[in-house]
Amino acid sequence: MNLAFVHNFPLFCIILTLFSGPCSMILSAKKARILNLCVITAVGIMSLLVLVEVCMSGGSYVYTMGHFPAPWGNEIRVGPLEAFMALFFCIIMFLSMVGGAAQRKAKLEESKENLYYVMVNLLLSSLIALIYTNDLFTAYVFVEINTISACGMIMIKQSGHTLEAATRYMIMSLLGSGLLLLGICFLYGLTGHLLMSNIKEEVAAIAATGTYHAPLMVAVGLMCVGLAIKSALFPFHSWLPDAYGYSTVSSAAILSSLVSKGYIFLLIKIFYRVIGFDIICNSKIINVFFVFGIAGMMFGSISAAKEVNIRRMIAFSSVAQIGYIYMGFGLGTNLGVLASIYHILSHAATKSLLFVSAAGLSECSGNHKELTKLTGAGYRNPPAGMAFTVGALSMIGFPLFSGFISKILFAQAAVNQANKMLPTLIALALSTILNVIYFMRAVLIIYTPQKDAACAQESGYRRIRMNEHPEIVFVFVCFVLLNLVLGLMSQPIVELCSRGLGMFG
Repeated sequence: MNLAFVHNFPLFCIILTLFSGPCSMILSAKKARILNLCVITAVGIMSLLVLVEVCMSGGSYVYTMGHFPAPWGNEIRVGPLEAFMALFFCIIMFLSMVGGAAQRKAKLEESKENLYYVMVNLLLSSLIALIYTNDLFTAYVFVEINTISACGMIMIKQSGHTLEAATRYMIMSLLGSGLLLLGICFLYGLTGHLLMSNIKEEVAAIAATGTYHAPLMVAVGLMCVGLAIKSALFPFHSWLPDAYGYSTVSSAAILSSLVSKGYIFLLIKIFYRVIGFDIICNSKIINVFFVFGIAGMMFGSISAAKEVNIRRMIAFSSVAQIGYIYMGFGLGTNLGVLASIYHILSHAATKSLLFVSAAGLSECSGNHKELTKLTGAGYRNPPAGMAFTVGALSMIGFPLFSGFISKILFAQAAVNQANKMLPTLIALALSTILNVIYFMRAVLIIYTPQKDAACAQESGYRRIRMNEHPEIVFVFVCFVLLNLVLGLMSQPIVELCSRGLGMFG
């Protein structure tokens, strides 16, 4: 295949997902579902080809849309990390959509199912654009598309809980978007550019002369706080438990695994490609991230340990995992950021697995979500029980699984930081202990035998046959294998991410 033609694929991915959204509105629910899976697959294949091309060439490239140079033209920048992240996001979204198909069919009105696929396609478009764009204002536009799509995916279920959760999510997201836009406007006023590479040149000049230092720090602070709010960093997480806990399984899996990670990936690009990581470290903003990251790890884990609803328990666990990522940023080193990137992969692969498997455990237990009602669910639905156990072990940091590698990377990054080593290691240890408490409690409950007489008294309790939902069993197997790949074959993935991060500047 012509390599020059492959360079067009990132733009094709964005355009394809954008146009597939409106197309879903005029199709039947079944055809819209097929279109959605085909689009995700096509984007994944194109992302794989782009990844192979940039790895073979050993570098990155800039794609100028419309062939107009800066500052009039818009740019896409593609490197190994961007291509790999786009491919990984497609894999997670595909498995999440397939794993939640049965529940969507049962919970959503058929007349609204088309709208759901519109939101999913637009959400994927925004994520791909955030990964590839080299323009700050374009990034802001797709941040807003991401927000609206995610809100629609939450409220599509049309229950009291989801409407309230969607309202809270929209309020917090608009606050974050407003701060981000203000930061971009201030930065544009200082530099006169919107392309990331051009802004970085002007910021370097400002830093070298010492002029406009305060306005520059205000702009950086506004953008950082805006994206921290949107990615649910503690204490801006109040919308998250209800949004993840009461939406459809696919929505919860995608929101927890991908949406917040798109904002975090944009933040990494701002660190390296817009401002410069040295300037970010010297500004002491990373110290704020470090403190709130550790606070999020503790608060999220404690809240999860007190939760009695399995979906909300998993949701509060996400608060803790976001804290891990920001703690890695707060270490102020490339190794700390690399650990955060790997944790993005680990969390995405594991949290989707937990939400889909928790839905399977609830299905065989009369659709109850309270932990006390899930006694013996691992025996009534063996694939879901095994999948949930693997996800729980990964979140704890058990060897062989992805969570173990990311925690090792965080510990290695902290060792070189004299002032932050002890707090980081203590936070990792305490968070791991709390993870053991609430995840192993859930595993013990689902594998505690329940007397047949007691089961008979519970309405809706039944055993799920292996051939009842073969597509969900396939999803479980894929997620488990993905966790094992991240846990057992981490070295080439870490090297790929490290090489891609090195090209960000």
